[in-house]
Amino acid sequence: MRRTIALLTAVWICSMVGAAQETPEPSRQELNNRIEKLETEVDELKQIVNQLRAHTEGNGTATEPRAADAQTPATPAIRNAASQPQIGSQSLVSAEDRTALDFLRDTTLNLGLDTYYDYNFNAPLGRVNLLRAYDVLSNEFSLNQASMVLEHAPDVSAGRRWGARLDLQFGQATDTLQGNPANEPRPEIYRNIFQVYGTYVAPIGKGLNIDFGKWASSLGIENNYTKDQINYSRAFWFSFLPFYHMGARVSYPLNDRLTLNYWVVNGTNQVEATNGFKDELFGFTAKPRKSVSWTMNYYLGQEHPDRIVVPPTSPIPVQPGLSFQAITPAPDGRTHIFDSYATWQATPKLTLALEGDYFIQRLWRQAGPGRSSAPAHVDGGAGYIQYQLTSKVAVATRAEYMSDRGGLFSGVTQALKENTVTFDYKLADGFLMRYEWRRDFSNRPSFLSDVQGVLSKDQNTATLGLLWWWGRKEGSW
Repeated sequence: MRRTIALLTAVWICSMVGAAQETPEPSRQELNNRIEKLETEVDELKQIVNQLRAHTEGNGTATEPRAADAQTPATPAIRNAASQPQIGSQSLVSAEDRTALDFLRDTTLNLGLDTYYDYNFNAPLGRVNLLRAYDVLSNEFSLNQASMVLEHAPDVSAGRRWGARLDLQFGQATDTLQGNPANEPRPEIYRNIFQVYGTYVAPIGKGLNIDFGKWASSLGIENNYTKDQINYSRAFWFSFLPFYHMGARVSYPLNDRLTLNYWVVNGTNQVEATNGFKDELFGFTAKPRKSVSWTMNYYLGQEHPDRIVVPPTSPIPVQPGLSFQAITPAPDGRTHIFDSYATWQATPKLTLALEGDYFIQRLWRQAGPGRSSAPAHVDGGAGYIQYQLTSKVAVATRAEYMSDRGGLFSGVTQALKENTVTFDYKLADGFLMRYEWRRDFSNRPSFLSDVQGVLSKDQNTATLGLLWWWGRKEGSW
């Protein structure tokens, strides 16, 4: 490196001497101009030499710079090369580290916290709001849900056709959604796992999406995460329709406007099946316009157990809860769910949504001695309107009707109705305050009052919900 500097200096002195012999003696002003120009050129040469020294010495070699490089001022390309975390052609990040960084870049971790304070003007004994899914307690500061979502989604464009997702949740909502002992034998094992499934996108046509595991049901327009809903409280239909399923599901986009859906699962709200029948769903999601989305589902199932849990009787050790006694004869009646909902983004600020449902269930498929095939059914729907006043303020309303014939939802035959008005104030991205007034009413006394054993035909509640969420996953969870 020192020889290089000496050579460059000698060449420059010789050129100056030759020029002095061929030209007359310059004036003092010309000499000053030449000195300033030469000082500038020397500074540029020093910058080039320092960059080359850092580039070569860091690699353990000491190569001489080419003459062309020595005579060329520092270019942006050289500056960029010197600033990058590279040595020669090798990156400072190893291939193993690069794989880990790419994985983390494509994996999202999100956390959420859902809390509320609710007041029931009936002042019910025990401070319980009947027929509510999430806002179940009155006159208490309540933890509705703490949740974590970890997702590594498929990316076909990057050559990755597989992915997975895990949702963990804790709090009152967990007890509402996850694991009813009357519906599956060992709910405590899976209670905090709201969703967990693996995904593979098969190279068929536009891509056949296959999921296997446990996932939140898409029967009904409302879902689990409050931040993604129009209202804080959930509709009667959310509480009645299935919360989750365990099995396999596929979806196939025929084109940009129509996607077909099919499921085969253990049952409704069953990680472990209570009978040998496998339920199925057939449906589609259509987008006739960019502002309109329409989902149609038909669900066929058999939800009656063919066994009951008994204390362990076998001398062979088994897991707790795996000793059963058969129900003979076992009910074999079918469950049919017709579910449809649509969303219309009428303007950038105005959103309209509508849901309609028909649920019918029989205990026995065929009438016979001691058997009744008379069905029980629930029908009705809900309508939603939301208007975004500003980027931080929104108002919304919901109206709902449910005809519960046979008491499949509430335990008695009745016509349930509710109206909800919600006011949102978004303090910041990831922090939402939600104020809500709701009125539930029925043609039958169905709601708790402040007198033991006396029911009321209505209940009115006021709620303040505080929601926090953060992470890299964008949009709805």
